[in-house]
Amino acid sequence: MVVHNRIVLEQYYSRLIALERRSPLTVETYRFEMHRFFEWLEEASGTVETVDIQGLSRYLEKRRSTDGIDSRSTAKGISALRSFFRFTVDEHIRRDNPAALLEPPRRGRRLPAVLKREAVDRMLTMVESGSPEGLRNRAIYELIYSAGLRVSEAVSLNVRDIMFSEGIARIWGKGNKERLVVFGGEAAEWLKRYLDEARPLLVGSGNSPALFICRTGTRLSRKGMWKNYAGTAGRAGVSSKLHTLRHSFATELLAGGADLRSVQELLGHRDLGITQIYTHVDVSLLREKYRQYMPKLQEYGAHHERA
Repeated sequence: MVVHNRIVLEQYYSRLIALERRSPLTVETYRFEMHRFFEWLEEASGTVETVDIQGLSRYLEKRRSTDGIDSRSTAKGISALRSFFRFTVDEHIRRDNPAALLEPPRRGRRLPAVLKREAVDRMLTMVESGSPEGLRNRAIYELIYSAGLRVSEAVSLNVRDIMFSEGIARIWGKGNKERLVVFGGEAAEWLKRYLDEARPLLVGSGNSPALFICRTGTRLSRKGMWKNYAGTAGRAGVSSKLHTLRHSFATELLAGGADLRSVQELLGHRDLGITQIYTHVDVSLLREKYRQYMPKLQEYGAHHERA
């Protein structure tokens, strides 16, 4: 990346943190998106000052075709571009914001993917827990599944946020909103093993307050978690993302009779309508079971008719 572009980006990141007071997660997302954009800009021999709406559209199309991003990721990319070019206007780098003309894609209401309990158990048993990193990974997956955490919430946890006596964890969710979640005995057992056997080895002589530590002794990142989970899921023959454990948690609660309001509080959803999507997942699972056994029921009915 050329020096001029790097300076402009650093000024933009400083604005996000100091002036706009964006959350660390938003800053990280925008940083990633703008890094990809500047890579494309240099490959296309373009400049911040002259790129237009057609150029931005070509960039997004390349992201869709090359990186396979979906409508949600495309919308994030557009938000990042709009934010950056607002900055360029305010800093008199250019007069207009070409990203303001970009139309975000329509996002259909897709049902979240979920795993059956047997698939989750199979995946968890495939975690290689013989090493400090493996023991840490097992503790993370157990906690996310047991408490329905977002990945960002799991990596943000500090040791002091886990209260074993109550079986409760203090979570800082979206908008830096605090909530308490409950985790089960299986997750507690793996967390204790991790804290006793693995975390001291990972943190070494450091003093990080983070609950989950990477091999450098610092807080584990979301990217590190995603990469580790992908390998484990692949070995188990399970096609899912780490966030699927949270979806599976919510669906199991509703299938077990939990009310929507309680699930909404546990998941940290601001809008009950977001939580309601899991009721549709539950119904779709019932339909799957019906289709699975329907041929047998029809065969049973035909047999009795003949009798």
